Amino acid sequence: MTKHTKVDTPSRKSSKPAPVSTKRDNRADSSEGKAPDQPKVKSRSSPKPKPLQLEQTDREQSSAPAASGDEKLQKVLARAGLGSRREMERAIESGSVKVNERIARLGDRVTSADKIFFNGQRVVQAASVNRRRVILYNKPEGEICSRSDPEGRRTVYQALPQLKGERWISVGRLDFNTSGLLLFTNDGELANKLMHPSSVIDREYLVRIQGDVQDEMKQNLLDGVLLDDGVARFTDIVDGAGEGRNRWFYCVVMEGRNREVRRLWESQGVKVSRLKRVRYANIFIPSHVRVGQWMELSEREIGDLCMTAGFDNSNSHTKIMPPSRDEKMQLQRHENKLRSATNNRRPPVPKRRKPVE
Repeated sequence: MTKHTKVDTPSRKSSKPAPVSTKRDNRADSSEGKAPDQPKVKSRSSPKPKPLQLEQTDREQSSAPAASGDEKLQKVLARAGLGSRREMERAIESGSVKVNERIARLGDRVTSADKIFFNGQRVVQAASVNRRRVILYNKPEGEICSRSDPEGRRTVYQALPQLKGERWISVGRLDFNTSGLLLFTNDGELANKLMHPSSVIDREYLVRIQGDVQDEMKQNLLDGVLLDDGVARFTDIVDGAGEGRNRWFYCVVMEGRNREVRRLWESQGVKVSRLKRVRYANIFIPSHVRVGQWMELSEREIGDLCMTAGFDNSNSHTKIMPPSRDEKMQLQRHENKLRSATNNRRPPVPKRRKPVE
């Protein structure tokens, strides 16, 4: 049985507030699940092994800067676009990573001169700085956030543009039956920073509730509810549309726990019949990006997102820079394609009601 626990909380506003706009014509609905924070690995008391080397091509060796120090293996793999740090930690623990012809262990550190193999494929460290990219995807219901599925279900990665020598990394996840805004980037460090609770980034959802929602319930959800994995709460709840037992609400959370929004509402004895994420930090779904479509963020939008997360650019392998001429043409064609399809009718988004004083 779920308990209601009233906890001392700071103001309902985030320390890095992202105001909830009253305009909803460019928003879309959903819940997310995010991988838990990566565990910190303490260095062993035994002497450190000789730094491992990462093999490079002749062309890269001629232009690569000298190694400035060693780094955690999972950090290097994540920066190479192979997955999040958490995913790379699991890969190391499963024996999927080799360094200098030996199976790597969690806690190993490497330099830019080491040989690294991931699933039998050699990992080559990029010698040059790549353009930092972030795309927004309007996820439909019925897609999973994994790269492959044993059951053959469609994945979100099938709808994304292809990258050369890099991989898209998702910023958090959305459930199979949840739709809405999902971000992807080619920078593993940025993805990790955006997902980490220390960044205090709010996520806003549009949720349809079946059942009677009383003011006392909403206050419980704002004060804090004890779930299986600890106390969780909404920082804001605003009425949407509907009456009686089928009503819409906009609600904001500051974390990305698995099925957090659904579990919070279910703790009050009501059922979530539809869930859609409509905002992540300062990013909304534009009105011309329909369900199942993606759009690349501009340099300014990426810069604002990095600033919101407090992302340090100095140690990143990517940099905010304008796209090349060919990339500009491709992006413009894609933008025109999105806007030409806006003649199709979009499902209405419930308007937000002003809270009663």
